[in-house]
Amino acid sequence: MFLETLYILIISASPLVELRGAIPVAVAVYNFSPWLAYFISVAGNMIPPLLLIPFLGKIDAFLSIRFEWWRRVFAYFLEKTRNNHSRKFELFKEFALVILVAIPLPFTGAWTASLVAHIFGIPFRKAIPLILLGVLIAGAIVLAATLGLITFLAL
Repeated sequence: MFLETLYILIISASPLVELRGAIPVAVAVYNFSPWLAYFISVAGNMIPPLLLIPFLGKIDAFLSIRFEWWRRVFAYFLEKTRNNHSRKFELFKEFALVILVAIPLPFTGAWTASLVAHIFGIPFRKAIPLILLGVLIAGAIVLAATLGLITFLAL
C-alpha cells in the first residue's frame, strides 16, 4: 500500500497529469477508496505550488542576473501575458486562480496557477489557499467523473 500511495502522490504532483490522472488510477488500478484517492491526490497536487511559488522569484532573479537574454525574454513574456490577461484578472482578481485550477483540463492545474501567481504578483499567503480551493473543486469533479456520477462526453 505504501508504494501505491507514493505512486499516486507522484502522479498527482506531475505537471501534465496532476490529480486528473491520479484519482482514476488510484480508484481503478489500485482499488483505493474514492475518499482516500481524493485526499492523497489533493495532497500530492499541492506539493508543487508549495515549492514553486516561493522559488519562482528567486529563480527568475538568478537567471536575470546571469543571462541577459533571459531578462529580455522573460520581461517580454511577462509584459505580453499581463497585457493579454490583465482585463480578465481585473474582473476576477485573485479568484481567477481558483477558476484556473478548478477547471479539470490539461494545463489548467496547480503548476500553471503557481506561474500565474508569480506573473501577477499574488503573494504566497494568498495564492496557496486559492490554489487549494481550486484543487479541491477539480478533485471533486474528477472523482465524480471517475465514479460515473457525471459524464462529460455522453453521446
